[in-house]
Amino acid sequence: MKKLFSICDRQVAAGSREIIEFPLPPLSTHSATHMPVHVIRGRKEGPCLLVCAALHGDEINGIEIIRRLVGLKQLGKIRGTLIAIPIVNVYGFIHMSRYLPDRRDLNRSFPGSETGSLAGRLANLFVKEVVSKATYGIDLHTAAIHRDNFPQVRATLDDPETRRIAEAFHAPLVIDAALRPGTIRETAIRMDIPWLVYEAGEALRFDEVSIRAGVRGVVNVMREVGMLPVSTRKKSFVPRIVKSNFWIRSPQSGILRLTSALGASVRKGDTLGFVADPYGGNEVHITAPDSGIIIGRTNLPLVHEGDAMVHLARFRDNASATETMETFQSELDPVDGAGISGAEPIA
Repeated sequence: MKKLFSICDRQVAAGSREIIEFPLPPLSTHSATHMPVHVIRGRKEGPCLLVCAALHGDEINGIEIIRRLVGLKQLGKIRGTLIAIPIVNVYGFIHMSRYLPDRRDLNRSFPGSETGSLAGRLANLFVKEVVSKATYGIDLHTAAIHRDNFPQVRATLDDPETRRIAEAFHAPLVIDAALRPGTIRETAIRMDIPWLVYEAGEALRFDEVSIRAGVRGVVNVMREVGMLPVSTRKKSFVPRIVKSNFWIRSPQSGILRLTSALGASVRKGDTLGFVADPYGGNEVHITAPDSGIIIGRTNLPLVHEGDAMVHLARFRDNASATETMETFQSELDPVDGAGISGAEPIA
């Protein structure tokens, strides 16, 4: 294994770990701004895995996933290199915002430009100094503000290596997601780096199940690619590939009351909730147009006509998918706060 690993103008020796303060453009107050980068290296040869969070500054579940990840005892047995970045969009995080100060979305600005906007320059720096070092990548996200996502992995499944790590992550749902222009995933795929997006929970909220599943998922990928010893524990469920997915939108403006929970299995025609005007009239029942599982939903009770309310996923075998959801939730649901302090992830 190479004795030194070069990143962000620093050299990290094999068998060591460092937190590198990667300099960013300062705030308008002239206050210095840095992006802390964890680099953890084994003594033996292996892949380089990049795990990053908070490309959207208000998506904080991933920050906690990485905080727990870098504290795991298992990393003492690591082969290769782990790069873990809890907060990529430092500017958005400071302001509890999805966006950068210029109101641009960092995850629509890749691969960026040396002479572009703040978003473009940050994206360009991140690709050149960090992404280019990785052989695999995992980008941690939540739903947008006032929305909630059931834990899921999104990936390009026609690439065998990407599919392998997507299934190894062992989230209950895997979505074969089209590439969106300007995302870090699109750039990584064009660089031939197998890349996953883990989506779980809501912006500006911690969700314990989502966090525990995320820590476990990253560890599972590290085991799959040979960075950590393989677990002998038998998996309790098989991740389900989503056949298709779509949003159910509000037929009118008004007050929304959803009666179906995130992760619930529904049949075609089931009532999902109601939309009524705020003065007590014109109530409309919201029904499922097809059978499936709710993998996302709005948490806002105020809707306008056409607003997205429920994200429904279809499967080839809805019964098996429902069983997977139930097993996953019973397995990872914290009891009396178990796991909150950063205990070892479930194998």
